[in-house]
Amino acid sequence: MDSAWFDSIVAWISAHPQAAGGVVFLIAFCDALVVLGILVPALPLLFAVGTLVGLGHLSGPYAISCAALGALLGDGLSFWVGHRWGPRLRGKWPFRRYPQLLERGETLFRRHGTKGIVIARYVGPVRPFVPVVAGMLRMPLKRYLPASLFAAITWGAAFIAPGWIFGASYDAVAAVADKLVLVLLGLFAALALAWAVVLYTWRWFAAHADNLLARALLWTRAHPRLGRYAAALIDPRRPESASLVILAACLFAVAWLWAGLTTSLLMQGGPLALDQTVHAAMFALRNPLADRLMASLAAIGSAPVLGTCSAFALAWLIWRKRWMAAAHWLTAIAIGLLLTEGLDAVIDMPRPPTAVAGFGFPSIAVTMTTVVFGFFAVLIARELPGRQRVWPYLLTGVATALVAFARLYLGAHWLSDVMAGVLLGVAWLLVLGIAYRRHSSRSFWMRPLAWAFYGSFALAAVWYAPRSADATLARFEPPPPRESLATADWWVHGLHDTRSFDIEIAGALQPLQERLVAQGWRVQPEAGWISVLGLLDETRPLPRQPVLPIALDAHPEEMLLRRKSGHADQIEVLRVWPAPARLEDGTPLWVGRFETMQARKRLRLLMLWKPLPSTAGMPADMRSAISTFPHQDADGRIRVRTDTAP
Repeated sequence: MDSAWFDSIVAWISAHPQAAGGVVFLIAFCDALVVLGILVPALPLLFAVGTLVGLGHLSGPYAISCAALGALLGDGLSFWVGHRWGPRLRGKWPFRRYPQLLERGETLFRRHGTKGIVIARYVGPVRPFVPVVAGMLRMPLKRYLPASLFAAITWGAAFIAPGWIFGASYDAVAAVADKLVLVLLGLFAALALAWAVVLYTWRWFAAHADNLLARALLWTRAHPRLGRYAAALIDPRRPESASLVILAACLFAVAWLWAGLTTSLLMQGGPLALDQTVHAAMFALRNPLADRLMASLAAIGSAPVLGTCSAFALAWLIWRKRWMAAAHWLTAIAIGLLLTEGLDAVIDMPRPPTAVAGFGFPSIAVTMTTVVFGFFAVLIARELPGRQRVWPYLLTGVATALVAFARLYLGAHWLSDVMAGVLLGVAWLLVLGIAYRRHSSRSFWMRPLAWAFYGSFALAAVWYAPRSADATLARFEPPPPRESLATADWWVHGLHDTRSFDIEIAGALQPLQERLVAQGWRVQPEAGWISVLGLLDETRPLPRQPVLPIALDAHPEEMLLRRKSGHADQIEVLRVWPAPARLEDGTPLWVGRFETMQARKRLRLLMLWKPLPSTAGMPADMRSAISTFPHQDADGRIRVRTDTAP
């Protein structure tokens, strides 16, 4: 939030608060207009407005009033359009070409009546069309206006409130764990994207299955030579024909995408520019608390977890003598592994600097998560009724997104490795899905199988993930610093890094730690998620409230010391990290920052230690303890050598 772009917007809003209200009005007005409303991303825009309110740059009641007025007038104009044109509106563009736009709004309105005006205000796809339908059906204005006014006011408050809360608590969020909130938001966005892609793709194909089947039949008749091979899949007398055509269409699209991505990478001879950008962004988000969470999520795609649930599913299929399904299940896993290993051996892609040997193109963890969850969805989806068939595919998308995001965060792969893994996994399970659906027509009771697969997966993940986190993090240590300094040059000039450090240390930390502990400091163990939950405990005394970790260049603190300050609600903290440069003679080099922190309660829930702005630097007794070592004091930084006897 400290970029020049954001600062310029904040400065403009602070100087022109009334004009900013006009912008809020236009956002809400355009969002409510018929047709135009489906193109306006009101939710993220109003969240940003709420954030500015929470940060104190815009009046909250004024912003909500502008949003409500814009929504009310936009809905009113849409109502007038429907009342003016009536049923003739169905023959106008775009409703003539896309009649479902009005049909969805009419369905909602006829089902809920006046309440539909309020409901539609919170449902994006129908929000701009229900007022139109109300006008077309000649709803009396005295019934429409109160409902629309109530909907506009509550909608404006509801859409601005989340950003308002976020902005008001931003300092608390930042204090909790540095960039942890950004990691969680990124993970949520990845899950939402996967969910939306799977859901809307499935819905589109489900709505167009019959049309695709009819076109496929026409194609086979127009191309008799090639059509005789496709006719094996397309038989309108078989109930599976529609799903087979859908799988084949998906296979064609996915294979085309995978071939295009692979060709681009081979022509590039290395990672794409987007790969480099995403990797740098993920590296900048590294945080001690997020590290452990992502290491645990990455375990979802590990062999012990996927192997356990696969074995349980295979055992159930064999026990029930479902030989065809069991054979396809084994084939899915075995060929998926061979394809991934084979491509990794053939395509020589440079790995990210944070990746160790064994991680290449495509990502084997992402590929196998897609294959295992995806083919299991193919096995059980057809046994579910109607719209419930999408749920196994949604779970596949969620599991794959979790593994993909976690491995991107840890730096195990480039984005192209992950995307290639997803596309390869989808292509293979589509091939196998076509084969399975073509040769298997027996139904079976899928509930025990689903419990066996998903239950064993959950148990294996819960047991294995926390136990493997340390080993996983050890494999993805940040790379060593590139800058190398001669010890003599460092001693004279110090580091070239312009960040605000108070101390630079060459040598072991233990002697300095012992000296400071003798002065009344105490070592705080690394704070984890249990400590975060402990912040909600109002009965815990302040001395036991932890200072939560902050990373420097993806490195957690190597040492965190704290002691009481002169005030009851303040403490002094010294954080020490590995330095962003190294000494040529191999002596360990560290940097540290001294902070005075004050206890602040945020959102009436969290008791947090917030750094106070200070220009005094280190206290005198701390400088005295450090001065027993060889040291230099220049440019506001103290350089200390603990590898040399005092």
